[in-house]
Amino acid sequence: MVPQYSSKLEEVKVWLDAIDHIQVTSPSEVEDAMLFFYGTVLGLTKIAKPEALKNNGGAWYALGDIQIHISRENNSHNEASRRHICFRVHNLDAFEEHLKAHGVEIIGDRQLIPGYNRFYICDPGGNRLEIASVQQL
Repeated sequence: MVPQYSSKLEEVKVWLDAIDHIQVTSPSEVEDAMLFFYGTVLGLTKIAKPEALKNNGGAWYALGDIQIHISRENNSHNEASRRHICFRVHNLDAFEEHLKAHGVEIIGDRQLIPGYNRFYICDPGGNRLEIASVQQL
């Protein structure tokens, strides 16, 4: 059942302050590859998980003020989904070469967006990641 939302006009309020974290999942059999990918290939900073969650596996990483949580989820069907995280980089070509050196398959951009250069990759758990740079005008 799809929830019904009121379309009444009301005073606009800003309720959301920021994105705190994003969670991506993978089957447990690729957990080591996921942690290597996010920690080494992407170079994210590993941060401590709360004590209560340490036995759940996975890991937490930070990129600026946003955290990325890697968690186990069997039967996640990530490969079939279009959901994704978009990482912005300064030098798209150099980062593409870095990824290729780690054996990461580059998926070309099939729908060009003015002002952006981008491509896609998949992490070891099948999560889709967009890698983009903003064109300087």
